[in-house]
Amino acid sequence: MKHAGRLRLLITAGPTREYIDSVRYLSNDSSGRMGFALAVAAARRGHRVTLVHGPVALPAPPGVRRISVVSAREMLAACREVWSRQDVLIKAAAVADYTPTRRASTKRKKDSASWSLELAPTTDILATLARERSAEQVAIGFALEDRAMRRNAERKLRGKGLDAIVLNAPSAIGAGRSDIEVFTPTDGWKCWPNRTKTQHAQQIIRLAERLSRARR
Repeated sequence: MKHAGRLRLLITAGPTREYIDSVRYLSNDSSGRMGFALAVAAARRGHRVTLVHGPVALPAPPGVRRISVVSAREMLAACREVWSRQDVLIKAAAVADYTPTRRASTKRKKDSASWSLELAPTTDILATLARERSAEQVAIGFALEDRAMRRNAERKLRGKGLDAIVLNAPSAIGAGRSDIEVFTPTDGWKCWPNRTKTQHAQQIIRLAERLSRARR
């Protein structure tokens, strides 16, 4: 199905890996399935999609430009390269919040001594891109929260200057079906219960279309 107003969407997906040495890294359980489902849903609506994703084991969505990265730094660089030419950003990637201040060039051998790992915060990709956008560009984020969920999600939306935020609980990780909640400043909270990632993705793309029309 083609949508009347063809959009250019930048979608991020999956985890990043922040390497400690040549083989060990910090990461998370993100599979990338939500971001890939968004890319498929958008392409099926006739939109042009650039998908920037971390390490995942998923087939390439048909009709989608795919850019594979590893670290948060690489994801930010890839997004900034294309963001100025996009209409909508949907940041579904689970980017690592911290990265080692030093990366060993070879594998650290195990011994009996304890050691400490110094970490530095990664650059906030969503906040950076939202700050750099034009008046017509739309930015949608995701929040994974385990306490004060709505309050923390709304704080994230306002702090980063977003148009909408999608709220997940940790139980959504790896689940075939899940509940999500979506907040926009104009509509407040909407609950989308017990749906597949494909169904959620279709609704999020329609939301992106609506938000984009409102900015034009």
